Amino acid sequence: MREKEIEAALVKAAKERNGMALKFVSPGMSGVPDRLVLLPDGKLGFIELKAPGKRMRLLQEKRKRQLEALGFLVFCLDSKEEIEVMLDAIVQAA
Repeated sequence: MREKEIEAALVKAAKERNGMALKFVSPGMSGVPDRLVLLPDGKLGFIELKAPGKRMRLLQEKRKRQLEALGFLVFCLDSKEEIEVMLDAIVQAA
C-alpha cells in the first residue's frame, strides 16, 4: 500500500464525519505534518502520513514535539486500519 492510498482514505473518512482533512503546507518551515484534520465541534489534529512501516524523519519528530508542546494532537498514520482510531482520538480530545 502506498502513502497516497492512506491519504485518500483519511480524506474520505474525515468527510464521512462531516469534517475535512486539509493539505497542510507551511512555507518557510520544513517538517510540518501533511494534513490538518478538522472535525465538528472545533476538534482538530495534525497528521503525518507515511507508507506502511516507514518512520518520521528527525525534523518531523521535532515539529511533532513542538506542536504537542503547544497542546495540539499530532499523529503519524501508516495504515488505513488506524484511521478510525485516530479520528476517534481527535473527537474525544478535550
